[in-house]
Amino acid sequence: MATKVRDIMTGSPTSVSPELDIVTVARAMRDEEIGAVLVAEGDDLKGVVTDRDLVVRGLAAGGDPAQAKIGQIASKVTATVGPDDSLDKAAQIMRERSVRRLPVIEDGRPVGIVSIGDLAIEKDSASALADISAARSNT
Repeated sequence: MATKVRDIMTGSPTSVSPELDIVTVARAMRDEEIGAVLVAEGDDLKGVVTDRDLVVRGLAAGGDPAQAKIGQIASKVTATVGPDDSLDKAAQIMRERSVRRLPVIEDGRPVGIVSIGDLAIEKDSASALADISAARSNT
């Protein structure tokens, strides 16, 4: 049974520049079959954008999504974990901050993302969330 974040995190997270347009990021998420990207300038983490953010903050806001910058809709990172932190610590932070994904930071740079689904698969494999999180993509 895994006990550390590094055991269940998605490594090598996709990072995008805050200057990229929403359409380009949406296509990258589609092509890579991922639901979140990190927004960074070099190793400096600026935020996180989810597929839901693209719709709620991007498309629903109106305007031209090909012109809107992803940095404008990114959620600020309110918490991170390290790869050697415990799964219990990650779950506690997610509860306290009401977040579904946590960037994993090592030596000052992003090395992964751990999601509530990752935790469910590992810690509560019989739950509906674990089943949904482990299922194949709908694409």
